[in-house]
Amino acid sequence: MLKQYAKLTTCLLAGLILASNRAYAQESAQASPPHSKTLITQTLENNAYEKLLGQAENLIRKGNAAVAYALLEPLEFEHSGEERFDYLLGTAALDSGKPDKATLAFERILMINPYSAAARMEMARAYYQLGDMPRAKAEFETVLKFNVSVEVNSIIQKYLDDIVQQESGKLSFMSGYLEVMTGSDSNVNNSINQSQIFVDAVTAYINLDPTSIKTGDQYTGLAAGGKISHRLGPTFGMYAAADIKQRNYFLQKSFNTLTMDARAGMTLKMKTEHLQLSALGGQYSLGGAHYSDAAGFKGEWLHEFSPSNQLNLFTQQTRYTFADVAMQTNNFMQQVNSAGWIHVYADGKSTISGNFYLGTEQDISTIVTSYTPTGGRIDGSKNFNGVRVNWQSAITDKTSLSLGVGQQTGNYSKTNPLFLRQRNDRLFDLTASADWRWDKLWTLRSQLYYSKNASNIGIYSYDKLDISLIVRRNFR
Repeated sequence: MLKQYAKLTTCLLAGLILASNRAYAQESAQASPPHSKTLITQTLENNAYEKLLGQAENLIRKGNAAVAYALLEPLEFEHSGEERFDYLLGTAALDSGKPDKATLAFERILMINPYSAAARMEMARAYYQLGDMPRAKAEFETVLKFNVSVEVNSIIQKYLDDIVQQESGKLSFMSGYLEVMTGSDSNVNNSINQSQIFVDAVTAYINLDPTSIKTGDQYTGLAAGGKISHRLGPTFGMYAAADIKQRNYFLQKSFNTLTMDARAGMTLKMKTEHLQLSALGGQYSLGGAHYSDAAGFKGEWLHEFSPSNQLNLFTQQTRYTFADVAMQTNNFMQQVNSAGWIHVYADGKSTISGNFYLGTEQDISTIVTSYTPTGGRIDGSKNFNGVRVNWQSAITDKTSLSLGVGQQTGNYSKTNPLFLRQRNDRLFDLTASADWRWDKLWTLRSQLYYSKNASNIGIYSYDKLDISLIVRRNFR
């Protein structure tokens, strides 16, 4: 009997111990979730936060800064002090008309990272919008001491020029430049590199005049320009500007060029919008003789999503007429429309820009010749389109590099009576340069320019390499 009782007691104790262990295990599981579950939850939260930051960044880029600010502002208490969050919050506040709120976010960044060119640039712009010109000027000048790109430097100079005008009470402002250059041009006349060309109409090769064959030479040149602007109010103004450029070859004097251009118009500048309407005029001389004239107008609109992102649209119409009666069959009216984008990288050292354009050259001459019985150019009107991409980067506080590439396609409307086909061209060009600014007003530039035109009519095909050294002095 005692043995049976002891056995029953042992079983009961074992069951109680097992039940208590199970209950403890359940309580522990409820009080402390598995580590893997914590990691999953944290990862999901981080992904949602990063997605929200990306969404806000896209909204700012697209000009919806107010919506971006509404997304970010509720998170300020939790995430203030994080550089990316504060930068997006400050930019959204600034671009939605809250420069006072923006300064608080940028101050937090600059306390941690005083060398952030992007944050300091935005801080300067915030002070500018608040009307605190002394502090805006100080911040802009500080950014200039950083290793920033040529494009950023140019943007800052525009702000500084405007601040100087406002502080001095001046209504008019003048600026200018002078350039001296020397270089080597592999193809001064943009001509084909062969002495004979096959003419389909006569099914024979003909010899080309020496002036129509590729010829290289060294040159010197001068360029100068100036601009005067006058404020008629806080947002409205007028301007006038002119440029003159001369290139003289050592041997090929008949290809010396002189270009004179002038433009004048009105400007409307608001917080993020800049509209400019201009009348254009110009004259081109070749070999010391008047060669052609140009006259037209241009409309340009710039929208500043932020100092880091700008959209630029323009339309231009220009009439080109030739001075020599024998050349007047080539008169044309050119229409160009373009859309471009400029992006400044966060460090302020580099910028990239691109634009797409399309246009026409209308055949407007009424002169009739044996080759043009209905008047106009021998190849007729032209439709063209192209794309261009430019990159700039500051290497040190005084040196910068830039690279630009472009591609243009042109198709003509008439069948050429000599070559029995409609002309189409493909033009490629590349520009590479290095700038050394030993002073804020002096620049030394070495530049390489290459272009190649491929045409289905051989006489229009050519390539060109131009290497130059330029010294520039700005006047402000």
